[in-house]
Amino acid sequence: MFFMISGFATSEGTNKFLKNSGINSLNFKQIHNLALSNVGIGTYLGEANEKTDELVKNAVKQSIISGINVIDTAINYRAQKAERSVGKAISELINEGKISRDQIFISTKNGYVTNDADVKQEFWEYIKNEYTQKGVIKEGDITSGYHCMTTAYLNDQLERSLKNLGLECIDLMYLHNAVEGQIKDVSKEKFLENLKSVFELYEQKRKEGKIKFYGMATWECFRVSSDSPQYLSLQDTVELAKKVGGENHGFRFIQLPFNMHYDQALLAKNQMFDGKLVSVLEAAVKLNIGVFTSVPLMQGRLLVPGAMPEFNNLKPSLRALQFIRSSPGVLAPLIGQKSSEHVSENMEIMKIPPIPEDEFLALVKKLTM
Repeated sequence: MFFMISGFATSEGTNKFLKNSGINSLNFKQIHNLALSNVGIGTYLGEANEKTDELVKNAVKQSIISGINVIDTAINYRAQKAERSVGKAISELINEGKISRDQIFISTKNGYVTNDADVKQEFWEYIKNEYTQKGVIKEGDITSGYHCMTTAYLNDQLERSLKNLGLECIDLMYLHNAVEGQIKDVSKEKFLENLKSVFELYEQKRKEGKIKFYGMATWECFRVSSDSPQYLSLQDTVELAKKVGGENHGFRFIQLPFNMHYDQALLAKNQMFDGKLVSVLEAAVKLNIGVFTSVPLMQGRLLVPGAMPEFNNLKPSLRALQFIRSSPGVLAPLIGQKSSEHVSENMEIMKIPPIPEDEFLALVKKLTM
């Protein structure tokens, strides 16, 4: 019988992790009663093979031992193998007595249609056998963006994610690129109706103890201008969650791309908040929504000499992380790291505190002049 790990991140557990790590407490953010490291590990890239499984598992373990307690994955990353690698890493660390489940915060994402790299079937054959023949996916459910956000499908995906991760409860379940994956095929009205159904499903799953929080992992919708078909108002989305789950609803986090090139989250005043235009990071602070950020190094493109302005005498990867995690409103950049050398280099950032807010704002002013 496969052993599932019980529990979830708690205030006591995450604060104990912070204390045990010996890291400056400025490198942890307190949000929703949790102490979360201001850098997290992402698990997006890599081949769907056993060699990468091992690399990812070891990188997750090394990152956690280095003082990171935020681990991010998705069911479609490496066709379900990323989740399994994360699950193995956590289970090994717990068995080795290095951590307990309540010390770490694990997020995953559902919504894209994915196959299973461990099942040797062609993509559409797998979809037919696993989903359409079992009535989980009906004709018309999958959009041209390979996306499906019906409650039947997302319920199925959550169960698979729990099994892949070997967990009884996931700390944060994101609906993955929903606007981006749906809006070419569905009207905005219909999309918002469907979004409400998803929130209802996730509130139910919270009651069942299968997830603690839910959110939206996005690419465009919170960064684009309000006249874009992909635009979503963060305030309206929070209001929708309140309508569904009351004041204690579980919609508490979002994820979006942010770095010194994709700087809209910080600089674009595109979100309406109480009748005033603010950036999505400002809106998130006002709404008490935690923001995790993706692509901190633009998949390596920001490491090229001259790609980023210099400051604080830091090497490029650390400069990128320092800029992002010092931005007001950001909880943590999620960095994809597989080799032991990369983990060691990136984890040097945990030895220095983030830039104080006044210094950071002066730096932004200097860089944007």
